[in-house]
Amino acid sequence: MSSTAEASETLGFLSKERIIAGDGFNRWLVPPAALAIHLCIGMAYGFSVFWLPLSKALGIKEPIKCGPDIGFFQELFITSCDWKVSTLGWMYTMFFVLLGSSAALWGGWLERVGPRRAGVVSTVCWCGGMLISALGVYTHQFWLMLLGSGVIGGIGLGLGYISPVSTLIKWFPDRRGMATGMAIMGFGGGAMIGSPLAAELMKRFASDTEVGVYQTFVCMALLYFIFMMAGALGYRVPATGWKPAGWTPPPQQTANTMITQNHVHVSKVWGIPQFWMVWVVLCMNVSAGIGVIGMASPMLQEVFGGSLIGVDAKFGDLDKAQLTLIAGVAAGFTALLSLFNIGGRIIWASLSDKLGRKITYIVFFVLGGALYASVPASAMAGNKLLFVAAFCIILSMYGGGFATVPAYLADLFGAQMVGAIHGRLLTAWATAGILGPVVVNYMRDYQLGLGIPREQVYNQTMFILVGMLVVGLIANLMIRPVNAKHFMSPEELAHEKKLAHEKASASEVGSGSGASGQSNPLWVVLAWIAVGIPLTWGIYRTVLSVAKFFN
Repeated sequence: MSSTAEASETLGFLSKERIIAGDGFNRWLVPPAALAIHLCIGMAYGFSVFWLPLSKALGIKEPIKCGPDIGFFQELFITSCDWKVSTLGWMYTMFFVLLGSSAALWGGWLERVGPRRAGVVSTVCWCGGMLISALGVYTHQFWLMLLGSGVIGGIGLGLGYISPVSTLIKWFPDRRGMATGMAIMGFGGGAMIGSPLAAELMKRFASDTEVGVYQTFVCMALLYFIFMMAGALGYRVPATGWKPAGWTPPPQQTANTMITQNHVHVSKVWGIPQFWMVWVVLCMNVSAGIGVIGMASPMLQEVFGGSLIGVDAKFGDLDKAQLTLIAGVAAGFTALLSLFNIGGRIIWASLSDKLGRKITYIVFFVLGGALYASVPASAMAGNKLLFVAAFCIILSMYGGGFATVPAYLADLFGAQMVGAIHGRLLTAWATAGILGPVVVNYMRDYQLGLGIPREQVYNQTMFILVGMLVVGLIANLMIRPVNAKHFMSPEELAHEKKLAHEKASASEVGSGSGASGQSNPLWVVLAWIAVGIPLTWGIYRTVLSVAKFFN
């Protein structure tokens, strides 16, 4: 076989036609495939576990500080001193900027080539990026880390994040929210697995001359490659016109006017008002939530001070040993929030199938606004239970907002190109990733500059976040069914289906397609066990951290 033919066969193996499911395929095999990818790329949330070790990669015990004349651009190439934590944080920023931009740029391509090819590209980018970062750590070249995990890994993040969206919605038209909630729950849970795994690996590889980071990058890249590739190869798409047994689509304009049976082309969404309303909805929900995540640990410590460890003293009056103890309590609080963030993704998204997407977001904004507004009063009263409960519910709705929005888009714009439309919507996430932390951090510093006590500096911030939720609520209330003029005509839809290589059934592709027919129930069980074991381990490790808070 010639090299050209071999390349063609390889691309054919990744093609959309090859993964059309045959009769009897069990749709419950698809969510584990999505989870396998999301649980790996979700480690982007947990990359901060590397910051402190990397900040002393040369000094090992203590950082070798750069001189005052060394700026950010010099740090990209310098090999004689350690990187600052603030410099390393740029990788985190690049993750989510590249996630949003790459999802927007290549969302349309993903819809046409299918989730398998997109999943494989995501795997190569995310894991290859980690290997390049390992080389950057080994040679002490920060520009290689930015290129590897920041740029290339960020592209892998974007493609991996949206790769299952359209597929899951087509497999679960009867439970769109639940389906996307299961996958996006994995993204929230990725750090819950990856962070303790990375900590254990760094501990194993650390020595008198190494902090163990580059070895950890290599090991995690190899593990993630196996998991993500298995997920990508496990993707299947339903045949055109497939629907669950016994399910009937809701009649257009009767059962729920917010759910359309028509389809909008991704190239038109920039000019549709409903898209921008949903954009604002997501941006405001995420901005407020990211602000809380970023300040959760210091806020708890500064508001309650010594009372967290049974000492009658304010934060500023505690000694070093006491500060260490309350930092451990705050870490447990942060772990508790992560559990609610993850649980909210599946619970709220599933609930949206019953309530409807618009009502679900109304709940997010109204209940969330009330909870934010209650925080100053519970803090002033010293009521830790109400304070913690408020933020747990808030974080559940933050996660729920991520998981519910793909189903919202499918309701409004149809399922044909929802993955691509979701990709463009993720620019709201990139915006929120800058807006939320900047507002919260600026207000905290401003309040401290005015001489306001530490336990009160967050009060004003809470009401600013309430204002963000009010803006999101107004945008959500303005959303109406999409005007019929924006939908594709039958001819345009047929053309798009042709470009997307859709076939009426697996049999149209040919016997050598590799498409799956009857599913063995054992494979379903094994697939869920494969993703369930690491997820359970991550939850167990997180619960151990949460126990510190309650103790």
